[in-house]
Amino acid sequence: MLEQVAAAFEQKDYKTAKKLLKQLLKETPDDPMVKLYAAKIQELSGKWEDAEKIYRKLLRNTTNSKILSQARQGLQRLREITEAERQRAISQATSDENANEPGILILEAISNELKTEAAQKFAKIMQIEPYNARLLLPSRGWRLYRTGAIGELKFYGEQLQQNKIPCFWSTLTAIQQIQVFQVKYLQEINPEINPEINPEINPEINPEINPEIDSPITIVCTNQSEQLGSLTFAPSEVKARVQGLLPIFEEVVNLSNRLKIDRKTKTQDYTQFCDLHLPKRKCILRFHDSSYQFKQGIDFTTTANSNTLRINWNNLTHWLNQQLPQVKIWSDFTSFAETILDQNEMLSHIQPHTHLFRREASNWDPAFHLYSGLVLTKNCD
Repeated sequence: MLEQVAAAFEQKDYKTAKKLLKQLLKETPDDPMVKLYAAKIQELSGKWEDAEKIYRKLLRNTTNSKILSQARQGLQRLREITEAERQRAISQATSDENANEPGILILEAISNELKTEAAQKFAKIMQIEPYNARLLLPSRGWRLYRTGAIGELKFYGEQLQQNKIPCFWSTLTAIQQIQVFQVKYLQEINPEINPEINPEINPEINPEINPEIDSPITIVCTNQSEQLGSLTFAPSEVKARVQGLLPIFEEVVNLSNRLKIDRKTKTQDYTQFCDLHLPKRKCILRFHDSSYQFKQGIDFTTTANSNTLRINWNNLTHWLNQQLPQVKIWSDFTSFAETILDQNEMLSHIQPHTHLFRREASNWDPAFHLYSGLVLTKNCD
């Protein structure tokens, strides 16, 4: 009957070949030649995954050189078909006028129990080795995986999500469009308005605020044009809180045994940042321990003997905890930054809005704004 199958293939009578193979698979299911023809039928029927499985089993379990050669040829055809389909899909995904905007694709944490299966799917989608795929999948926090045109990143991201690999993507434009207000201090309840504050620079107070059930909070801040003003918001408007430490670098000069001057840049300290996100207004309220005016507005200072910056910042943080008990805190910035600090070109296009004095620009600053911005854009979706 194998001769009849071969003849049917020669005549391209695949209907007859399929009918004959069905009977052969019942009678001699372990015959390598029967399996080879079965793989070819699956391939011609567009069932490429099933065909690939059979071809790979033949490569593992068969010693016949002719069958091995045809199985390899079958796998090569499948690779070419898959690549052509992938290129067609990418071309379609990038045909939109905004598809070429620069963007980033972020991988989210996946549990170790699910990593083995996820790595296999990830490797197939991204055409990389499964071992490398497993190393790339984060166990906690986020990992920057790829930069490029947003249309192509979205194409890959959707495939990953369909295979239950958590990820998301964003354009850099979406990050750049976020308004950032630098918080100078928190205004006391029912304060007299400072005549130096220009209230006209502020976004409109959310009309949904009900002061009877959602006591509004007022901050004195500067906008991105360095104009001083005030902004009032309800605690319920805050949907995320981002905390991060940014390193402060200093040049250290050492004198070697041979009296040779050795200059090195070392991390001398860290500065604290805390962002509150108001997604409906698409803005970030940025607190920074070195620029916050602790002696203004609500008093976070303690006794004179223990009035240090760290204690004051801890008191401010405690106050925020009380006011915003239900707000999720995002604090995995450092692990995320380590996956992105070498992306000089991409980070150079991000205005950091950190207002830190540095002798030289540092990628830590735009990395923090990118991390915080991604949290906000993800919550806006």
